[in-house]
Amino acid sequence: MNDAAQVADVRDTAGNREEARPATLREYIESLLVTVILALFGTTFVVQAFKIPSQSMEPTLLVGDHLLVNKFIFGGRGHWYDHVLPYRDIHRGDIIVFKFPYQDHPHYVKRVIGIPGDRVKIVDQQVYLNSKRLNEPYVARDPAAPYDPFRDNFPPRNEQFLQANMQPEWAEQILSNVHDGEIVVPPDKYFAMGDNRDHSWDSRYWGFVDRDAIMGRPVVIYWSVQGARDDEATPSLNNWLLNVLDTLLHLPSRTRWSRMLHEVH
Repeated sequence: MNDAAQVADVRDTAGNREEARPATLREYIESLLVTVILALFGTTFVVQAFKIPSQSMEPTLLVGDHLLVNKFIFGGRGHWYDHVLPYRDIHRGDIIVFKFPYQDHPHYVKRVIGIPGDRVKIVDQQVYLNSKRLNEPYVARDPAAPYDPFRDNFPPRNEQFLQANMQPEWAEQILSNVHDGEIVVPPDKYFAMGDNRDHSWDSRYWGFVDRDAIMGRPVVIYWSVQGARDDEATPSLNNWLLNVLDTLLHLPSRTRWSRMLHEVH
């Protein structure tokens, strides 16, 4: 082998060693930072996971349904670039996830019934929107639920019809939003109710949803599991741990496989 060939072999070997060089600690850190940044961007602006904690949206959404919420769909705020992005207005009938206006602002999920300017009333359990009877195929009723004049005939006519379980702030201002027996939805506000109409604490009891409080719209159920106990009925840490352990031990049998990847409407 001549000298030129030996030099070429040495260069090829050096090149192969360079290609096989393991990633440095710096490169690992850079990759991790990029992954974290993308994840934070996604959960902040695009999508977020949410778990259904109560029965207020049954049968549309069940306790234990795990949802992916589209946070991008309602993002428009009148900016010049809104028309080139896939934003849209909030529509009647949309299911929304939002921050509850009181009590440390937990996330709630309800269905939009009235948008700004709408007139809403309930007569004998039937919702009327802008004087027209609303078709609500998604609503569930409980025949065993006792008659509630506030729940089944809304809004109240005067202070005598206010209920003790109303949010106090709402009890003070609800009548100022009632005109001719209908509640009028103000600008940048929404009237929302649960599909499980007889077992839902919603806008009837605590008021309107602010536009800025709306986080997004659920799009798909990525997982659904039935727990051993009602999450809200077991607030202690010990009971919560027992519930989690019991769920993990019986995960295959308690997973609602038919609801996996089920689109939310």
